[in-house]
Amino acid sequence: MNDRVVLERFPAGGPRGSWPAEEFARARRMEGLRAEVVMDLASDAFLVIVRDTEAAVVTEVAAAA
Repeated sequence: MNDRVVLERFPAGGPRGSWPAEEFARARRMEGLRAEVVMDLASDAFLVIVRDTEAAVVTEVAAAA
């Protein structure tokens, strides 16, 4: 199963030494989510995602907001 929710997208061409996707993912992990960064080659962007069972929880929370 490849369920996932994209929490945020970041362009791959950020300033040198800047890691906004990693920083965003770290902040989500501090909130208790198992966020991870993956590269979407087609759009040349870094995606911060959560997978599987957490994806369902995030989707439900987003729908309730």
